[in-house]
Amino acid sequence: MKTQFFKVLVAAAFCLSLSACSINKLAMNAVANALTGEGSSDVFTGDPDPLLVGDAIPFAIKMYESLLAANPDHHGLMVTTGSLFVMYANAFVQGPAEQIPTIEWQAREDGLKRAKQMYLRGYDILYNALEKKFKGFKEASADDGSLEAILSKCKKEDVGLLYWAVAGGLAAYSIDLFDFDLSVRIPSWSMMIHRAYELDPNYGGAALDEFFILFYASLPEILGGDKEKAKFHFQQALEKTGGNSASAYISYAQSICVPAQDYETYKSYLEKALEIDPDANTSTRLVNIISQKRARWLLDNAFNYFSFLPIPVGY
Repeated sequence: MKTQFFKVLVAAAFCLSLSACSINKLAMNAVANALTGEGSSDVFTGDPDPLLVGDAIPFAIKMYESLLAANPDHHGLMVTTGSLFVMYANAFVQGPAEQIPTIEWQAREDGLKRAKQMYLRGYDILYNALEKKFKGFKEASADDGSLEAILSKCKKEDVGLLYWAVAGGLAAYSIDLFDFDLSVRIPSWSMMIHRAYELDPNYGGAALDEFFILFYASLPEILGGDKEKAKFHFQQALEKTGGNSASAYISYAQSICVPAQDYETYKSYLEKALEIDPDANTSTRLVNIISQKRARWLLDNAFNYFSFLPIPVGY
């Protein structure tokens, strides 16, 4: 699968680089289908080298954007391009930015601002995909009543699209809680992600349960927050992955333990995240490796989150 993917990748890049090359719609669809077919994302998520993937994704994103510009109605291209923006922003922009020392506040703010912009670029592409597939979706998303009718038309095959659209929007909002244009969309996002869970609770293994840990734990009750539901989905995530999800432990540690100032559970769960063997599931290997690096950083910097811990000398 990896070999096939990169052969198509190189062929597509070559054709796009030739200004005199005329690619008919049939050929373009063939390339787009090959690049967005089942298993195509495994070349990223299954790779053991985060630096390699981090360097490769920007090229892939620009190539997908070029293909999308030439074939703007290709559903698979819209979903893949949009989700790549969201994934890259999370793993390789926001994550590193949050680990920049607070004394370097300008660099940190610049990184987070860039992450928000990338989230929104992906979000816009994914919303365009929803609009093309379900005419009137954008207008309905501003009206909870009419959105419900459109969401009732969604099928299991639409779960990934709903998930990535909501993930991109909420991630952008989490960076800038004073962006009221985003905050008013939370009720619609809630309806979308709950519909996704209703259609396929096992999407991505435990991707939706892991999402709900942060969703329920981070939002205030007036916007749907519920700590008990967050804990329920944490247990669901562990069951579905056999405990092989570093991100589930990290999400719980950050969103439940820090507000409760429960350092012992925080430390225990981050250590459990570090004990996971990334090679146990190759499809999530990269996610676990990146998550484990974050778990180590969170352990080493726990004094930032628990006021009773001593600040290291020289910090």
